[in-house]
Amino acid sequence: MIPFRLTVQPGVPIYEQAVYAATRAIVAGQMRQGDPFPSVRVLSRELKINPNTAQKVVAQLLNDGLLESRPGIGTVVAKRPGSSSSERAALLNRSIEELVVEAKRLSISRDDVLAAIDKHWQRLSSVEGTYR
Repeated sequence: MIPFRLTVQPGVPIYEQAVYAATRAIVAGQMRQGDPFPSVRVLSRELKINPNTAQKVVAQLLNDGLLESRPGIGTVVAKRPGSSSSERAALLNRSIEELVVEAKRLSISRDDVLAAIDKHWQRLSSVEGTYR
């Protein structure tokens, strides 16, 4: 079982999407320090990607300091200082850009987009105390 979700988007390399999804899970706290990370074989099988691509994903996450290799244990989520709000906000850039492009395509004003965001933010905040 992969501890993060990957929604394949056409036009974006699967490698980048997998690195983004794993990074997001780690920064958001869905994967915590010491949690095992799937092996290249499992990653390849579960995501239905080439093993070389899976290896590239793991290598990138190791290089970024998000994962560490522990002899006899395997690859685990590395110890990280608390992620900054700017680091977490940077993960939203792709989604924000897609939202803006779609709003412009539909000729929706900035004010209407912000009002819709505020509406959903308030609704989710009242339903779940964990949303900020």
